[in-house]
Amino acid sequence: MCTETFLRLPEEKRNRFLDAAWEEFTVVPYAKASINQIVRRAGIPRGSFYQYFEDKSDLFNYLMENVRDQVVDLFHDILCEAEGDLFRTALLAFDRFQDRRRTGDQLLFNRFVQLLHINPGVDLESTITGRPEEYITGEFWQEIDLSRLRRTDEHFLLGVCRLIGGCLGGALMDCLLNADRETESRQGLAEQLDIVRRGACRPELFSQVDAM
Repeated sequence: MCTETFLRLPEEKRNRFLDAAWEEFTVVPYAKASINQIVRRAGIPRGSFYQYFEDKSDLFNYLMENVRDQVVDLFHDILCEAEGDLFRTALLAFDRFQDRRRTGDQLLFNRFVQLLHINPGVDLESTITGRPEEYITGEFWQEIDLSRLRRTDEHFLLGVCRLIGGCLGGALMDCLLNADRETESRQGLAEQLDIVRRGACRPELFSQVDAM
């Protein structure tokens, strides 16, 4: 995690450093990424790096947390649009990510996609969804339509969210690595979500839920 020294930097200097970090991590695989190159691009002494972050891994994790924060904000907006339906939210999220991939209208998302292309071993599920218990609280929790589920306790809900996150993460990774598989990936996601839904939702609702 970044230090207080980094957070106190002027915004322009902080953003210049983060831009330099993203540039390095998106042109070479993580294993070859160099702190020397990052500080050179940022125009700062190497010693300053260690006043901001503990090491390369610490910086990389910070960048991934920024991605996850934006993804969680996007999920919350989509959850509201889907009227609290977690399964519809996952499909809408897939569509929204594909729209952004095609239009290239968001710098952070484009950087993340490039990072995945040169680091195929990155765990997309962990990077994108993180730990549900960290953000399924408060306002996010209140937006979920719990009336659809067999149980409404936190343990059950977190388990459902992890399963949904795994399905969505796998579908997104498939598309990111194989851009021509969008239709197949979405269909596969819908089928997997239906399996999870039948285990998570109350049986009497199945006939009322529109086919995905």
